[in-house]
Amino acid sequence: MARKRKSKRSKRRGSDLAAIVLAAGQGTRMKSRTAKVLHPLCGRPLAYFPVAAATGVGARPVVVVVGHQAAAVEAALSSALPEAPLCFALQAEPRGTGDAVAAGLGALEGAPAQRILILNGDLPLLTVATLRRLLRAGREAPLALLTARPPSPKGYGRIVRDGRGQVISIVEEADADAKTRRIEEVNAGVYLVERALLERALGGLEADNAQGELYLTDLVAIARRLGQAVVGVPVPEWSEVAGVNDRAELAEAAAALRRRIVEAWLRRGVSFEDPGRTYVDVGVRLGRDTLVAPGVHLCGETRIGASVRIGTGAVLRDVEVGAEAVIEPYSVLEGAVVGRGARVGPFARLRPGTRLGPEARIGNFVETKKAHLGKGAKANHLTYLGDATVGPGCNIGAGTITCNYDGREKHPTVLESDVFIGSNTALVAPVRVGRGALVGAGSVIVRDVPADALAIARAPQRTVAGWARRFSPHRKKRR
Repeated sequence: MARKRKSKRSKRRGSDLAAIVLAAGQGTRMKSRTAKVLHPLCGRPLAYFPVAAATGVGARPVVVVVGHQAAAVEAALSSALPEAPLCFALQAEPRGTGDAVAAGLGALEGAPAQRILILNGDLPLLTVATLRRLLRAGREAPLALLTARPPSPKGYGRIVRDGRGQVISIVEEADADAKTRRIEEVNAGVYLVERALLERALGGLEADNAQGELYLTDLVAIARRLGQAVVGVPVPEWSEVAGVNDRAELAEAAAALRRRIVEAWLRRGVSFEDPGRTYVDVGVRLGRDTLVAPGVHLCGETRIGASVRIGTGAVLRDVEVGAEAVIEPYSVLEGAVVGRGARVGPFARLRPGTRLGPEARIGNFVETKKAHLGKGAKANHLTYLGDATVGPGCNIGAGTITCNYDGREKHPTVLESDVFIGSNTALVAPVRVGRGALVGAGSVIVRDVPADALAIARAPQRTVAGWARRFSPHRKKRR
């Protein structure tokens, strides 16, 4: 028995068009503990894409029928589409697509929609443009559906047409005879149906098939028996309606979606040195005249300003990069903000909470975590800055470490403006170095340093004349 799960967004005003997205299945061919519709694709769960397409053509509300891992699916989609008019319906047991649609229709009780768009939850490449074609076709008949011609129709429901080319039925592979299996046109799993027809047809579905399930595909035959016209809308590119059933198909869909994303940014004024070897998530935004080298991963909600240069192999996740900044090769940034004209890397790691001011510099083999660097501050080599505030104009020498953890808690280090830290220095937090102060190389700083002071905290050098000549065996042989 279906049970409705509604989000707060579902209370928004509806429209003449509603959508039902079927996302209840486990997806056994994925061979995964994770529900199929939750598998990530270019930074979003798989079910995000048909839901987004439905909202893109004005469907309101969009009912997502959930089943396997229902709570996780609901949480993922609510997070990925916080402004979408979503509601959720639970299909308690997997009794076929017809039963799933019935569950979704129950969630539309009280909604004004008279046309229902029905989509499978594993169609990541379906476009708004194709759905608009379907909506136009739906003006001519109470039932319209998308069809396609895959490289091999095996495993898909065949579209059966009469002598005049009218769609008369959909026959699933398991129920098809030899003649029907030779048909190349298949059902794409996307329907537009008048609500009154859908409600009437669902009452007439029977589990009289090889799977013993209620097939939504029987909707076509029922509509024909009722004297209703059915329109089939061919989709020229099979890839657009190819469902994802296993990990190989998920990889194919990801490659196609990445190409689509990169091509869109190329047309908006972004350059990619090797588009086929660049990975850009759906939520990423890029400014004009930015140059992206091969092997770059731009993930999550990353925002890149204009005229930024990103070097080979860099990985950026949920990062904000200001205009004219440079990210050198093989740098890894997560949850960081990089100011205008700043430079990072190569081989740098910026962890969450890092903020670089304009023209700041983080060099090779430098790691930061919750570190704020002011304008023009520099840490060019081999440094760790954790829980640190570095003022404008500071210079941090190679090998400097902020000792921020005492075994129980993290403590802050504060460097005021124009501080110079010599190489191989340990700053034992909590500690503050005043404006314009200088810390000598090799120091271990455990107390605050006043402004404009020199701090040196290292053992004094001791020189023993002639000692090396007496000690070294090879030098003795030369006597």
